[in-house]
Order: sequence, then structure tokens, then C-alpha cells
Amino acid sequence: MPLVNFANLDFDQVKTSLKEYLRANSTFTDYDFEGSNLSSIIDLLAYNTYITSYNANMVSNEVFIDSATLRENVVSLARNIGYLPRSRKAASATVSFFVDCSNISPTPASLTLKKGPVAATSGTFGNQSFVFSIVSDITVPVLDGIASFNEISIYEGSLLTSNFTYSSRTPNAKFILPNAGIDTSLLNVVVKGTQQSTTQTQYSVQDSLFNIDKESKVYYLQEIEDERYQLIFGDNIFGKALEEGNFVIADYIVCNGDSANGVNQFEFAGSLSYTRNASDYSVTDGISLITTDISSKGGETIESVDSIKKFAPRIYASQNRALTANDYETLIPAKIYPETESISVFGGEELIPPQYGKVFISIKPKTGDFLPN
Repeated sequence: MPLVNFANLDFDQVKTSLKEYLRANSTFTDYDFEGSNLSSIIDLLAYNTYITSYNANMVSNEVFIDSATLRENVVSLARNIGYLPRSRKAASATVSFFVDCSNISPTPASLTLKKGPVAATSGTFGNQSFVFSIVSDITVPVLDGIASFNEISIYEGSLLTSNFTYSSRTPNAKFILPNAGIDTSLLNVVVKGTQQSTTQTQYSVQDSLFNIDKESKVYYLQEIEDERYQLIFGDNIFGKALEEGNFVIADYIVCNGDSANGVNQFEFAGSLSYTRNASDYSVTDGISLITTDISSKGGETIESVDSIKKFAPRIYASQNRALTANDYETLIPAKIYPETESISVFGGEELIPPQYGKVFISIKPKTGDFLPN
């Protein structure tokens, strides 16, 4: 009697199959006696078969996007069809404050709010304290002794910087941002000729090869293990390639996602400075209390595995082109407005009377009753 059932994933069934094989093909008689040496060998074989079958089953599941469970594998499979999962998104707020410069000497003509931390939660919010930052310097003029920072957007999280030096001697070097929890929409990448250069070139993120040539200053992003991101630069065909000694500077905000939604009380935690007569000065006095114009909102967690499984094949099918109602229903929540809780799309030809050439979209946001401007 041959062993014909190779699909058993249950230990007892595997053991029973081995016993039936011995019963039909062996002169051994003590395989049914639990205290015998042969019974222990059968147990060992059954355990080995069970573990091997389980591992083979799990490996087989992880090579298909529908059945994969590990995020790294789902992200890798989605990457094969050109889909980049949404990153964590920092909650943003709009605040205002002013600085009385009348007692500052020498008197500044303008005042600069340095990139990085600007405000912190006043006390705690939900048993947590949050820091809000800006990604670039903000300079305002001093008028009648007052520097007013009106309606500036601040983002929850800490501003971090990663630096890389490109060398052709290490052609397989990877530019990996070492932190998890990055809001990729706030990622700022510049390239300098060398580390000592004073001039720098701004690079922009791209997610397709359309309208890209060998001179385009672009980079591409991909998610790798542990929810981190890798920067990929051009090859002088699709995007300008890096040259020997180029120094890459990547500024990004690491945030807490939706945990900071709803913060409306802030205290100043930033850095103010100005330049006068070729000298730099810091400002620590005359700073008013921060007024909250819009409470923090819009924070999102990183895209879930279920969402990646849902949208990756549909985005690939649409090829980033909105032609059918299903294309709109896929592209809007996945790329344009991730805060969409539900969406309904229909063409104008379905109306009575029909309105050809129009598409009607109805969106229910995750928070609030109406879509923001």
C-alpha cells in the first residue's frame, strides 16, 4: 500500500497514514504499541511531516497577494504591479502667533521661524504629548515692530534628516530612510554636488515614467521591510542619475498617525532667528501665545494589509487612468483623498435627462459631515 495522501495537515492523520502503511507493507508488529521504540519513531516522522506540510502551505500562501498575511510580502507583491501603499499621515493644524520686536536689538527687518519643532501640546492630549513641526523655514517681515506668523500649517511629529553620499564604487548601495512612521507626503529631498557645496537641487517624487527624461530631477519611493522607505534615483534614461560624490539630504517627519487628531491647544516650542550686519541672532522674548485657527486633523495610520490587497490590483487595472466609474472609485480613496470612508460614482449618461461628458462623485469622509475645501 503506497502513501497516497500527501495533503494532510493534521498530526493524528499523518500518524494514522504511517501506521496504515506499516500495517500493509511491514513485518513489524509493535507499531501500535505506544511504549515501543517503533511508535516513537512513527511519532517523530509524523511531527516532521506535519511541520514540513505546514511550512510548505504557509510559503505557498505568501506568494499570492490574495492569501499572503505578512505585510512585507503583501507590499512586495503590490510593488511588482507598481503600487506604493499609503504611508502614515501626520495630523496638521493651522496656528497663528506674533513676535513683538520693539525691544530687540539690533532691530530685525524680518524674522525667520526655523524648520523643525514649532509647537507642543499644552499639557497632554489623550495621555500623550505631541510635537508639531514645519518642514521648511518661514520668513516674515517686521512691520511696526511686529512680526506676524499668520495661519501657518504645522504637522505632528519630529523633523528628522538622513544624509547619503553616492559613490560609484558601491553601485548596489541603497538609500534607505531608517525610521518607521514617515509621512511620505512631507518628504523633502535635495541633492548637492558634494557635501561641501553651497548650492543644492530640489528633487521631486514620481510614481510613473510618463513625461520623464534623462534630465528630470526626480526620485522614486518604495516601501521595504519594517514600514521603512527606500529612495531610488534615475539612471539617465528615466530621471537624472546621481554622480560621483553627490550628497543627498532627505528631510521627513516621523509622526503618530491619527493619535494626534483633535489637538487645539499649543504652546510655542520653535526657534526664531534673524540676520543683521552679517551676524545671526536668536529671538526668545516677545513671543505671543499661539492661537489655534484650525484644530489638528487628517492624521492617518499606514495603509492596512487588507486595503493594499483591495486597491493594488484595481489601481493596476486602471493604469492610473480614470475612464470608468470603477476607476474613479479606486483612484480617489487610494491616491487622491485617503480620508474617504465610502464613495459612489456614476456617469452623467445614467441621469434623466442624461448629461454626457460628466462624472458625478459622492464621498462620505471618515470625519465630519462635509468634504473640506
